[in-house]
Amino acid sequence: MNLSWLDDFLALANTLNFSRAADERHMTQPAFSRRIRALEDWLGVPLFDRSAHPVRLTPAGDWFRENAHDLLKRVARLPQQAHEVAAAHDGALRFCATHALSLTFLPAWLRRIDARIPGSRLEVMSDVLSQCEAAMLHGRAQFMISHTHVHVPGRLRAPDFESTVIGQDTLRCVGSPAAMAAWQADGRPLLQYSETSGLGRIIAGLPGTVFDAPHAHVVFTAHLATMLRSMALDGRGLAYLPDSLIETDLREGTLRCAPDIVPIDLEIRLYRASTPMAPRAQRLWETARHLAMPC
Repeated sequence: MNLSWLDDFLALANTLNFSRAADERHMTQPAFSRRIRALEDWLGVPLFDRSAHPVRLTPAGDWFRENAHDLLKRVARLPQQAHEVAAAHDGALRFCATHALSLTFLPAWLRRIDARIPGSRLEVMSDVLSQCEAAMLHGRAQFMISHTHVHVPGRLRAPDFESTVIGQDTLRCVGSPAAMAAWQADGRPLLQYSETSGLGRIIAGLPGTVFDAPHAHVVFTAHLATMLRSMALDGRGLAYLPDSLIETDLREGTLRCAPDIVPIDLEIRLYRASTPMAPRAQRLWETARHLAMPC
């Protein structure tokens, strides 16, 4: 059986229209119909009643739809499980973390982990949230650390993934003294995260942010918080930046909080797949949860 037949089957099961399903799968209708027939021949039973208009699933088709979803999920997990087997022998723990947390939160947190699980070999990938999520979905990482907000869910959801809170952070709308003066004079220049940024996704998903303020206009866009911080320090505009990144700037007065702009409270979460893990990875997960528990 060709695994791509499962995607063909699900496309037709969802649309119940050969033409629309073929378009969705980017092939001609005759070629698509041959692939559906090949799947039925392999199973030895018809999956669709072609005498009905529109076509409909047979009882076997209804049964197979649930199994097709399950099969695709299991296949998607195979790379991760293969990595788990390899990790069980080489002891490597593979992390992905968003850029800002890689620079601020992650080093100190890993020191606390290492104090309880000494000798662990770590592989850390730092990237934007969308790439970190992709690494988890395709089994290239065992753990992901990112900022989250309760009202803006990410792509790693139950029941396929578990998460636990391992820290807190706050987004504040800040700018240099010069930018703050321009803001109060109704200049309203803003520095914005791109769509690939996890912090940008959170801000875009919440109502009543500074981007909803009258006369506000975006003058610069980037996907890294560190880049927006540099531009904010240079007086280019106001940006939402996490406390973990700008603590020193606020203390020294090089960045100031915008008045009347409500901060956004965030969680820092550790994610893992719900499938069984290698012993060392499981121990890290349990240690992380224990460290996060209130004393």
